[in-house]
Amino acid sequence: MVEPTASLATRRALIDCDVHVNVPHVEALFPYLPIYWREHITQTLFKGPVESSYPKNAPITARPGSIPPDSGVAGSSLDLLRAQVLDAADVEYAIVNCSYAIDSLHNPDAAVALASAVNDWLISEWLEKEPRLRASLVVPSQIPALAAREIDRVGDHPGFVQVYLPVRSQHPYGSRLFHPLWEAIARHGLIAGIHFGGIPGVPPTPSGWPSYYLEEYAGMAQVFQSQVVSIISEGVFDLFPDLRVVLIEGGFTWLPAFMWRFDKEWRNLRRLVPWVRRPPSAYIREHMRFTIQPLDLPPDPRQLLQIIDQIGSEDILLYASDYPHLHAADPEEALFPHLPEALVQKIRSENARALYRFT
Repeated sequence: MVEPTASLATRRALIDCDVHVNVPHVEALFPYLPIYWREHITQTLFKGPVESSYPKNAPITARPGSIPPDSGVAGSSLDLLRAQVLDAADVEYAIVNCSYAIDSLHNPDAAVALASAVNDWLISEWLEKEPRLRASLVVPSQIPALAAREIDRVGDHPGFVQVYLPVRSQHPYGSRLFHPLWEAIARHGLIAGIHFGGIPGVPPTPSGWPSYYLEEYAGMAQVFQSQVVSIISEGVFDLFPDLRVVLIEGGFTWLPAFMWRFDKEWRNLRRLVPWVRRPPSAYIREHMRFTIQPLDLPPDPRQLLQIIDQIGSEDILLYASDYPHLHAADPEEALFPHLPEALVQKIRSENARALYRFT
């Protein structure tokens, strides 16, 4: 472990890499939509994305006190976000992620228009009003060429540091179908944030549709694993060597055993993917980062240090509150007391500072 040499000011820094903001209703996007789409939404049954990866008002969706009375939608109030996250935890920077289900739209023109409107809404209602915020771009990820066009439109705005990609997708993200998307992310120097959820119209498990949301939520780690396998096996990092990916709200304690298996099978089958020149775990450590919420606690929390040692990198974990979602384990109480101080500060801020180039 590294020695705790950080200054007192640095040790107090906190960078929150996953704060949710939500569009309260589709009319909130009207100032940012062309008149055609305002009329279409007003005069037809189409009301934009109506599905969500989170059950309304469930604890993992909205912690107590996070739902503003005027909108009834958790994560839609900048004042509450300031009070409950930025000021309460003395946050230096927070990266906001909007899980507006653009990927659920089958009309490509609607997907493009609403993604652009969400990004302009993020700029106007969040980034320009709060200097501590940075944001993830929302894109029509199901149409990679059009997603790349949206990245080109606003990807150089200083408030955007990341591109939001739902972990559930119609095709694995390593597929060459997504090369235009990856090229645009890399060209603009952005991070790819692969986030929990997604509404692509396909089952959330390899075996079909589950009966209960618990099955979907607990099994989402398998979807994250499938995306990691796809991205590395299909050579995305070999094509775009400067690309960085953050896996958000997928946990990290599954990572050691997953890397052991992935490395083993690569050694057995590497002739099938000759462009993958290094063990997959090396790509993961160099190109990928993981947010710590939701924190999956072992029976003895001290075993978390063993898990981090098995991952083989102190640079790979990023702090995230996952506001306004509520989780059983608070890292300030369940994780950080069991780690060396210097490692705690790398997770709380310095890993994110290096990744997102915060000054």
